Amino acid sequence: MKNIVVLVSGGGTNLQALIDAQKRGEIKGGEITCVISSKEDAYALERAKQNGINTRVLVRKDFADVHEYSKAMLSALDEEKADLVVYAGFMTILDETVCRAYPNKMMNVHPALIPSFCGKGFYGLHVHEAVLEKGVKVTGATVHFVTEVCDGGPIILQETAPVLNGDTPEILQKRVMEICEWKILPKAVALFCADKIRVENGITFIEE
Repeated sequence: MKNIVVLVSGGGTNLQALIDAQKRGEIKGGEITCVISSKEDAYALERAKQNGINTRVLVRKDFADVHEYSKAMLSALDEEKADLVVYAGFMTILDETVCRAYPNKMMNVHPALIPSFCGKGFYGLHVHEAVLEKGVKVTGATVHFVTEVCDGGPIILQETAPVLNGDTPEILQKRVMEICEWKILPKAVALFCADKIRVENGITFIEE
């Protein structure tokens, strides 16, 4: 059974999608064993506690710099014996030592179709604002492995959502979460736990 550690910073809607998928028996071979938050008041911690999942808090401002914070995070992940680390709305930067310690074992969900609308500065509502400003007709979400390149790791799964007339960033964000993120993040985690993802030359292959 693989230990899944979920990193959070906010409300934890993607965490909830993972918890719900786990309860439905969709994540075979893995279990969410710990939720680590970068904020003490993140509602995601409450979601974890309500479901009997251990929690830890590592507040960024408690550490001198990103390197010290990353060292503490790496220590926590090692203590939790993490087999898979999932970014679920984790808004704090870690340095390259963490993803190098867990190569192709850290995944993130990004609210756009990578390589569009990704990289530095593209997070949260900023992504959906940029999508609307560009006038694209289709957007979506991407689950990818985390590397030292922001949003640059191997793509695991993608799902699309329409951009509709009258959309605001908030409306589009909600649609992308409901149609895309809450669907493909649990699916990617399930595939990982079933050993059905392999990476060759930076490209993922899903075994049926």
